[in-house]
Amino acid sequence: MSIRPYRDIHRRQCRKVHVGKVPVGGDAPITVQSMTNTVTSDVEATVAQVRALEDAGADIVRVSCPDQESALALKHIVRRATVPIVADIHFHYKRAIEAAESGAACLRINPGNIGSATRVREVIKAAKDHGCSMRIGVNAGSLERDLLERYGEPCPEAMVESALSHAKILEDNDFFEFKISCKASDVFLAVAAYQQLAEACDYPLHLGITEAGGLRSGTVKSSVGLGMLLWAVPSAPATGPERMVSKGRASASTKLIAPRIAGR
Repeated sequence: MSIRPYRDIHRRQCRKVHVGKVPVGGDAPITVQSMTNTVTSDVEATVAQVRALEDAGADIVRVSCPDQESALALKHIVRRATVPIVADIHFHYKRAIEAAESGAACLRINPGNIGSATRVREVIKAAKDHGCSMRIGVNAGSLERDLLERYGEPCPEAMVESALSHAKILEDNDFFEFKISCKASDVFLAVAAYQQLAEACDYPLHLGITEAGGLRSGTVKSSVGLGMLLWAVPSAPATGPERMVSKGRASASTKLIAPRIAGR
């Protein structure tokens, strides 16, 4: 028994998935992810920012793939990166397939926005064929209309229901290599949603506060939010570009009493 039990950190038991060669969840160390803000089809600018994020300590980097040109540019970016690259897919299922074929380690998607069941199956097949994991990305600012009508506003219950319904789509297609995020710009809403989600499933959780704001206000908001989340729901934090990596590492180091991320 610990002599200072109030300092003990009890890890949430969850599945382990992989983003490329980086393990997430289970007994794996916490990883810090950031996102580029370049035009992805500008390969040189994007690679330069990915490398800057690597130097800042990012374990995983996400890039946006809003169009075919960006998705196809991934093959040149992935080849020159030393960290796994996550492709951020917005709505079109073909972008997810192209990103998987281009070497993305993970696809950030919202299965409910991909389209028909046939299209979802095509994305899952591409992910399986190319060894991609996925992240179900729920955001309080873009919840489904029926959930907003039923609950009246974005709330933890609506966000968790959205996440679990999307998880079921993947499960029904025999795909389990995924993690889930449940982000909000309201710190209290994000924390409550993640706490409920952690109790409702055993998938790894990708933690983050979305639209945190500018450098100073955003640093405070993200640090407070990530600190609360790491204490309440130890998992896998996300922030975004280089300064965000330092912010994410500082928050996790404080939480885990370690010089670098070393947790969920």
